[in-house]
Amino acid sequence: QVQLVESGGRLVQTGDSLRLSCEVSGRPYSSYLIGWFRQAPGKAREFVSAIRWADTRTYYADSVKGRFTMSRDNAKKTMYLQMNNLKPEDTGIYSCAAGSQVLSGSGTYWGQGTQVTVSS
Repeated sequence: QVQLVESGGRLVQTGDSLRLSCEVSGRPYSSYLIGWFRQAPGKAREFVSAIRWADTRTYYADSVKGRFTMSRDNAKKTMYLQMNNLKPEDTGIYSCAAGSQVLSGSGTYWGQGTQVTVSS
């Protein structure tokens, strides 16, 4: 079992920065990735970023490359998503997921999500 708790979402202005946290508890398999997904109102959930549980390899959606950075604090078992130069289209509920198929858009475990709103 893996539990994920997200935090850090809030209302920001265009161009602002924000850091989301995903605290991981339990015992993820070494094959797992921890990923961030987002869902805007009326839109399908989309992949944002992921990091491998076993190492530091990261993956990003084209829409966030160069603006978002995913990192980890192993001691705290926490994954971070640093979001810079935020745009209104980054608005959505950001959810953390764990699983071996995260890069395919599928998570075995999910957090409850945290709301990010970027005003123009």
